[in-house]
Amino acid sequence: MKVPVEWLKDYVHIDLDAKKLGDALTLSGSKVEEVITSGDEIQKVVTGKILKIEPHPDAEKLVVCQIEVGEDLPIQIVTGANNMQENDIVPVALHGSSLPGGIKIKKGKLRGIPSNGMMCSEEELGLAEEGTAHGLMILPEDTVVGKNIKEVLNLDKAVIDFEITSNRPDCLSVIGIARETAATLNTEYKMPELNYSCKSTANINNEIKVEIKDSLCRRYMARGVKNVKIEKSPAWLEERLLQAGVRPINNIVDITNFVMLELGQPMHAYDKREITSGSIVVEKAEGNEKFTTLDEVERDLNSDILTIKDGENIVGLAGIMGGLDSEVKEDTSEIIFEAANFDGTNIRVSSQKLNIRTEASGRFEKDLDPNLVEMAMNRACNLIEQLGAGEVMEGTIDIYDNPVKEHSVEVDTNWINSFLGLNLSKEDMKSYLDRLELNTEILGDKLIVNVPTFRTDINIREDVAEEIVRIYGYNNVPSTNLKVSSVRTGRYRNQIIKDIALDTLLACGLNEAITYSFVSPKVFDKILLPEESILRRAVAIRNPLGEDYSIMRTTTVPSMMEALARNYSRNNEIVRLFEIGRVYIPAEEADKIPEEKNIITVGLYGNADYLDLKGVVENIIETLGIKNVNYEREIENPSFHPGKTAKVTVKNKVIGTLGEIHPDVSENYGVDTACYIAEIDFDFIVENAVIERKYKPLPKFPAVTRDMALILDEDILVQSIEDIISKKGGNIVESFKLFDIYKGAQIEEGKKSVAYSITYRSEHKTLTDKEVDKAHGKILSTLEHVLGAQLR
Repeated sequence: MKVPVEWLKDYVHIDLDAKKLGDALTLSGSKVEEVITSGDEIQKVVTGKILKIEPHPDAEKLVVCQIEVGEDLPIQIVTGANNMQENDIVPVALHGSSLPGGIKIKKGKLRGIPSNGMMCSEEELGLAEEGTAHGLMILPEDTVVGKNIKEVLNLDKAVIDFEITSNRPDCLSVIGIARETAATLNTEYKMPELNYSCKSTANINNEIKVEIKDSLCRRYMARGVKNVKIEKSPAWLEERLLQAGVRPINNIVDITNFVMLELGQPMHAYDKREITSGSIVVEKAEGNEKFTTLDEVERDLNSDILTIKDGENIVGLAGIMGGLDSEVKEDTSEIIFEAANFDGTNIRVSSQKLNIRTEASGRFEKDLDPNLVEMAMNRACNLIEQLGAGEVMEGTIDIYDNPVKEHSVEVDTNWINSFLGLNLSKEDMKSYLDRLELNTEILGDKLIVNVPTFRTDINIREDVAEEIVRIYGYNNVPSTNLKVSSVRTGRYRNQIIKDIALDTLLACGLNEAITYSFVSPKVFDKILLPEESILRRAVAIRNPLGEDYSIMRTTTVPSMMEALARNYSRNNEIVRLFEIGRVYIPAEEADKIPEEKNIITVGLYGNADYLDLKGVVENIIETLGIKNVNYEREIENPSFHPGKTAKVTVKNKVIGTLGEIHPDVSENYGVDTACYIAEIDFDFIVENAVIERKYKPLPKFPAVTRDMALILDEDILVQSIEDIISKKGGNIVESFKLFDIYKGAQIEEGKKSVAYSITYRSEHKTLTDKEVDKAHGKILSTLEHVLGAQLR
């Protein structure tokens, strides 16, 4: 919510600048999104007096002006404007100045004549919408020359943009923020003027009747105004609305918007001529009805939507938007003011169904205080009288069957201090609560907190403690040491494993990505899945946001490719991403819920290859203690390059795929560099992870190292060699390492040389050459007979 600081100052004394005020309110619990100062972009713009205007010698539509700007000598500016005269005072952007939109002004020449700046219009100063200003801005003749334009036009007005949480609807108003400001600054605030007089002798109770047929309307109030004058609102009211982001329309509509922003209670004004039946009925739509709202869109209504009716005809959607036919018009002479309170849940559901989001619905859906209705109605009538916009009729229609009353919360002061880690006195606690209009009594060691109806968020003792500490100041709460235990408590094994996986992936230099679980059916074609692929059988979403989000994903490859493509389109040369997300596999039976599987997805491009990707996967698997892992060539997955892809297996169970994405897939995503992706079944890893570590003592006996260089057919995988080394070397093979692969002139065509270093060691004794020779020979013999290997 945008709150103009100048408007806020109408109700509470503030002697801080906007930035410091925003910081103070943030510390007291009101989250400030942004402090916006309208004149920030305007620099080195001053008032100038036009001394002389002469035609440009080489351009019919340009003139040369001599302008006094408060310096010793006048400056010369060439302009195409024609609405000024000599002795006019105008805004002048000097050399080196800046204007809204990032515009920089520098001296130069126009058709050969030097120009040392620019004279400005309202549009160029950001004071008028584009296309609405015609010519220069002419200032009053008594304006001081050489003065900063921001001071002259009072452009240093600040607006604070707040993020209001759903449990604080009372802060969706200037008065609500004023109350918070007063409590924060330990000062007082004042309410706006609510008194008015009834100038018309007519009584609204003789004009219309109101009937509420559904309990979703908790209160309904109406008053009438005769002899209405529809005209432009005064400048001060329009300025308040514009600063808050609301477009002025006319005095009556502006009053309803002003009251909504000021007090937080939405209102509506009906043209009395359109209430032809003399009866207003609040009830649900009958279903299959159509209604044209103020935005000129015809809406289809169902029987859950609460409406305001003129007898049988709908004139408004309760709490959301009025009807086109009942809006205030230029010739309207009598209006009916409506202020009501509706069930928040119904308003939220209805606005979603109708795809309408308004300032009113955004407030009602947070459950406003019904007691706000009368205050808002009084304020609207006060403004009618203040602006001379009409004559308020006598009488009020007010249907309020179940009035909301304040309640009390009792809390022990000793518990508050223990809970907050503070040592506050009972008197201090009461003082902080009273500043928030939480009228509090001290009864022994207890506080009896009387909660006003606008504070619907305070119901338990923890709520009271929160109010005390935020006014005391979170920054004043002393730091304490955390109680740390070496025993893991309150953490599930799955979460521990996930944390280890996250740490490992981050340590590999990857950045975490988060993508949507719902995707478009078109992604299956983009990753070249065949029509018969089981992955095309996806769970459809009943109420999707659109076709692009209409099914639940069965593979994470499209999501990762979208992320890589997005980075590629933004010229990021090197990208390393990972995600731990879910895929959704439909059940065989239609009435069963889908199977949700957690998947680790890794995506790379730029200065990377298959081995970089495999290294990441190996790090995860080894860190989490997964045993008996094999990497086998994968040539049947259409999304991956058939020669640079492997499937990851554990005891003949496939748990993942890693490799280079097929070039056609990369092309489909607009990426013309090699992309590498791995998909690993994280649920399998969690189930089989061994996170307990048993450390072995350092070896007591020396190791023996033997190297061997083998010549084999070039299509033999090193995995086959390593399997033989592991199986035939027996228990004395401690480790082995591939250190060279060579193909060249010295090697027969179709062959390659592969070199390994094997380390032998026994845990129980020093190995003899005979024992090592025996194991080494067995490995070589098996390699020769099984793979046709020869020692080089």
